Amino acid sequence: MSGTLYVIGTPIGNLEDMTLRQLRILQEVDFIAAEDTRVTRKLLSHYDVHTPMVSYHDHSGQLVTQQLLQRIAAGETCGIVTDAGMPCISDPGEILVRLCKEQGIPVTAVPGPSAAITALAISGQETGRFTFEGFLSVTKKQRQAHLQELKTERRTMIFYEAPHKLVRTLTDFADYFGKTRSLSICRELTKLHEEVWKTTIAEALQRYETQPPKGEFVLIVAGAPEQTETDTVTMETALQQVQERLKTGERLTDACKAVAAETGYRKQTLYQAYQNQTEKTK
Repeated sequence: MSGTLYVIGTPIGNLEDMTLRQLRILQEVDFIAAEDTRVTRKLLSHYDVHTPMVSYHDHSGQLVTQQLLQRIAAGETCGIVTDAGMPCISDPGEILVRLCKEQGIPVTAVPGPSAAITALAISGQETGRFTFEGFLSVTKKQRQAHLQELKTERRTMIFYEAPHKLVRTLTDFADYFGKTRSLSICRELTKLHEEVWKTTIAEALQRYETQPPKGEFVLIVAGAPEQTETDTVTMETALQQVQERLKTGERLTDACKAVAAETGYRKQTLYQAYQNQTEKTK
């Protein structure tokens, strides 16, 4: 008979957020699969838990996944944890859960905090409908394609970001969502220096261009406002906006990118339309 995979939440900052059930399961399982054993060891030591651990992270590979799966299938119980919060959300544990489900191995949740939901709850943004977008790709083309898909997203959007990439991400937000879009920056949640700042993308960018970001960030971005027929910008008006930006010295590609973010037209569409217009007036 197979064992069970326990998906165990852990604190996102404050160690007092452990539950009695989490502690009991961590003590009872045969082994713990941890994203970073050094981080998890601090948590276990704090609560005097001595269950054996194995490392399981983004770079573990298929072999390690199969080894864990075989141990559980053979009857061992495993508790999977991430460095902070609920595992298997934007996390390699997702693969192990899927394989266990495919093989009929029981998977049980031992819930704990989630940085995404915690941030959303105290962000001051709309919470009725939302979409979790995780970390943006470090590859420019993939990141831009991702944001392009979200330009007209009406639901509140949740992103994770590391401090050293925050300014770049805010710059991309300004290009694709517009500088006046509402944004809540949630930093160091449940920790001593917790901060939740509801602002605009422009104000956030201005602050962090001069003040180095510190801590882990959850970014809650308001969804796109509903457009009425009177809000719809015609191509003629959009090209006029491109022309006005060119007069200030902006490059054509930058002008088209900025107007695309404000109007909903694709940058390439504006670029080509402007080129065609210019050819006709020659």
